[in-house]
Amino acid sequence: MPMTADLSCPRIVLRPGALELSRIVAGMWRMAQWGMSVEQRIDFIEQCLEMGVTSFDHADIYGGYGVEALFGDALRARPSLRDRMEIISKCGIKLVSPQRPLHTIQHYDTSAGHIIASAEESLRQLHTDHLDLLLIHRPDPLMDFDEIAGAFTRLREAGKVKHFGVSNFSRHQFECLNRRIDLVTNQVEFSPLHLAPAFDETFDGLQDLGISPMIWSPLAGGKLFSGTEANTEALRLVIKEVADELDQPFASVVFAWIMALPCRPAPITGSGRIEAVAVAVAGTQFELTRPQWFRILRAARAHEVA
Repeated sequence: MPMTADLSCPRIVLRPGALELSRIVAGMWRMAQWGMSVEQRIDFIEQCLEMGVTSFDHADIYGGYGVEALFGDALRARPSLRDRMEIISKCGIKLVSPQRPLHTIQHYDTSAGHIIASAEESLRQLHTDHLDLLLIHRPDPLMDFDEIAGAFTRLREAGKVKHFGVSNFSRHQFECLNRRIDLVTNQVEFSPLHLAPAFDETFDGLQDLGISPMIWSPLAGGKLFSGTEANTEALRLVIKEVADELDQPFASVVFAWIMALPCRPAPITGSGRIEAVAVAVAGTQFELTRPQWFRILRAARAHEVA
């Protein structure tokens, strides 16, 4: 694998004239499990930045409402880091948690009051005066598109959030909200083991609008490495064959396979190991041939294209 010092992550504009992120985004959802001291968190962030991975993905609920504070402790200790990064967060899910004693049932809340209060709490926890991007975490059966757009507008006018998007929305849901306020992304699950967005119009719709999706769980939560299902094992062998042909790490091939999509996805890592982030960045440095790409798709679906 290339050394991290040799890697430079490219950048991508999610929507023309709007927010620019690093093509690989560092996911923070597991940070509470990494067992890092403040200094170790600072070191990890600095190593990401040195590779050009400047975008960090959060949500208010990550780590039982604790991850944003862990990241914020690093920014409080090293304030100069903030100007070198883009911070993304999400809101709209209420968990039953000791940190939120008033929550009696897990549910969605996309009311204007909750969106604004959640964003303001994220700012406090992250020790910053603005978010670069705020997403609605999940579609809510009770969501009112006009109310959400109004809340987003108030946050933008107050200078608290620069750009807005959604996560896990269908094409139709995305377009309904996008007609009311410009959205810059839809963060969705996609991997060789979860192909739905490539076939249910999610990616087609975003490509049509010139908007790039963000991708969570690009390595299928580790199942590509450890899954024991027959189809997963067969898929793993094909990815390994392609990796050997290209002389690239297995995971780098998966990231390159995802980034080959014409909707220009920005995948999110999920590891506190800087080596794993480097492997993702390495996936931006080469391309698969079309036959190699379709060999992986064929293995993922366990049938030929027709």
